[in-house]
Parts: sequence; structure tokens; C-alpha cells
Amino acid sequence: MRVGVLISGRGSNMQALLAACAAPDFPAEIVTVIANRPDAGGLDHARTAGIAAQTIDHKAFAGREPFEAALTEALEQAGVELLCLAGFMRVVTPGFVRHWQGRMINIHPSLLPLFPGLDTHARALAAGMKLHGCSVHFVSEEVDGGAIIGQAAVPVLPGDDAGSLAARVLRAEHRLYPACLRLVAEGKVRLAGDRVELSGEFDADASILNPPA
Repeated sequence: MRVGVLISGRGSNMQALLAACAAPDFPAEIVTVIANRPDAGGLDHARTAGIAAQTIDHKAFAGREPFEAALTEALEQAGVELLCLAGFMRVVTPGFVRHWQGRMINIHPSLLPLFPGLDTHARALAAGMKLHGCSVHFVSEEVDGGAIIGQAAVPVLPGDDAGSLAARVLRAEHRLYPACLRLVAEGKVRLAGDRVELSGEFDADASILNPPA
């Protein structure tokens, strides 16, 4: 499966996807990386990995629609079949969502539907959560509201602040996103309305407890 990745910054999740795709048995390849900011650090990482990378600066366009039209043109010229958002800090329009419907996924740093939007780690701490985590989901017109493909949970530990919790969640993101991309590329993910149906063998006893039992 030919994958395009959109980033806005350092692209740490993009790097995790690149590392996964480098394996000879991985069923997807990243064919292009596009940033909406020219100073995005992830561009250099992509180029070092031999991936075509470019900037399409949203500030150069008179609105979201022409910016997204340029994105789509570049992605389609690269033959992209699936679009991965990896720290892409732009809310996309309904028209862009409809164009890529069922072909665009995102990773979000919370166990959706809890804590959509920003400042997820501070909000989880304020709510007294004992488990926090991340979700990979299809992108829908509702921000962070699309069908969930997979989730990873981490414990919230005594003494955590937003920074320490964010670092723990980020490590989980780097495992979850490639795993979910593999499932999609292998055809084991089916979008059924507002839910995802998975096929395959899974550990029915997998669990995480905090505090440990």
C-alpha cells in the first residue's frame, strides 16, 4: 500500500512509521511526506530515509480549501492510497475528509472518545485517570471523532506531570501507529459506518491494570 504522511513538526510518529515500513515484510511503503511548515524537523528525517519530502505552506494560500487542493494534488501525483496524519496540526475541511473518506487515519494522544482536542495529558491528570493512552482512528468530519482502529493504554503513575505522562504515551504511539497501519494495509480493517471491524487472531486475555492487582 502506498502511504503519504502529513506532518507539522518533528515527525516522531512519522519516523516510527518509516522504521516499520523499512522491514521487507511490511505491507506498506511511505512514498511521500508533506509538511505544512517549512521548518518542520521531520522533513530532514524523511529525506535522510530516501523519502520524497516537500513543504506546502498553508500560509501561502488564501484559505483552507486551496491549501488542501494543493495537498491532494501532490498526494495523488505520488499515487497515495492511504493518508497518515502524524502530528499534522491543521483541522481539515469536510470536503477534504470526504475526498479521502476511509483512506485517511490519524493518531491522537488519548483513549478516545475521552479528551478529544488539545492538552490531553493535563486533562487526564485533572480527571484523576489511572489509565491514559492513545488512539488510531479514521478521520471524520468531527475532530477526533472517527471510527477507532486501535488503542494503547499506559498507567498514570504517582508524581506524573503532563510532560512525563506525554513521554510515556508517545512511546506507546510509536508502537501503536505502525501496528494499525499494518492491519489496514493487510486488509484486516473494515470501516462499517461509524465503527471499525477487525479480522485476525487477538489475545483475549490481554489487559493492563493500574494499580497492579
